[in-house]
Amino acid sequence: MAQDPRLTAWSSRRFWQAGLRLAGAGLLAATGAIHLDLYLTGYRSIPTIGWLFLLQMSAVFGVAAAVLATGSRLIAAAGAALALATLGAYVRSVWAGLFGFREIRSTAGIVAGVVEVAAFAALAALAARAATPGRRAGHAAGGSRLLARLQAGLPGAGRAVAGISAAALAVFGISVARANGPAPARADARAVLKTATIGGVRVLTDAAGLTLYWFARDTPARSHCTGVCAGYWPPLTGTASAGPGVPGRLAAIKRPDGTAQVTYNGHPLYTYIGDTAPGQAFGNGRNLNGGRWHEMTVPG
Repeated sequence: MAQDPRLTAWSSRRFWQAGLRLAGAGLLAATGAIHLDLYLTGYRSIPTIGWLFLLQMSAVFGVAAAVLATGSRLIAAAGAALALATLGAYVRSVWAGLFGFREIRSTAGIVAGVVEVAAFAALAALAARAATPGRRAGHAAGGSRLLARLQAGLPGAGRAVAGISAAALAVFGISVARANGPAPARADARAVLKTATIGGVRVLTDAAGLTLYWFARDTPARSHCTGVCAGYWPPLTGTASAGPGVPGRLAAIKRPDGTAQVTYNGHPLYTYIGDTAPGQAFGNGRNLNGGRWHEMTVPG
């Protein structure tokens, strides 16, 4: 007996909708997982950005669960918009900065961006596809002609979703290429070290007044903060001199990339991307990138 073509089309449609539903929810949850890891390993201490990461994670996990549980096309559309908005925030942070914070190029950021584009594509396709015949008939019985049209699917939606996804991926690729990698800080603007009192503690700062830190994993002869770590904790490189009232011993070590890093009393020195102005020490006490970070205190 030949199978009813309408039944075959219905089964195929149900299969693709289920696939898009699972893929969209999974990809959206994956973006939340990546942001959760970034939040726990440094971003939570960045003013405003930390709270935005927390808000984004809560939203994507909630929407992903709702898409998976209900398959609602409206919720899928909200998830697609959320994925695209998250990508837009990253692009804005790379090009112009966001709330005083400028993003750097990192593996986690690249993976998150690609996953966000994929999540948008899956969820937007789910939202734009025609509903299954059973659901469509149920809504049509309610007498809503407009709703029935929406349930029938949006003409040209597939091409629109593909076009937006391709454009988003292109903009993201350009932004990643433009973003600064995890490069060491320039020493010529930070050559004279100073001190400042933060929270009743006298700490060492660079010439711009930014707090300097030391890393518990380091030794007097070696820095263990390289790669992406150095993007979040820029090393103080080159040579430096002590300003008035700065006691202690300044020296330098050779970093794995061959550059010279300034040390103070045997500790290689770093700044922190979470500090955006003098008087801040958001990195103090953080257990990030494999070890604990401390502000560089100055005796006296």
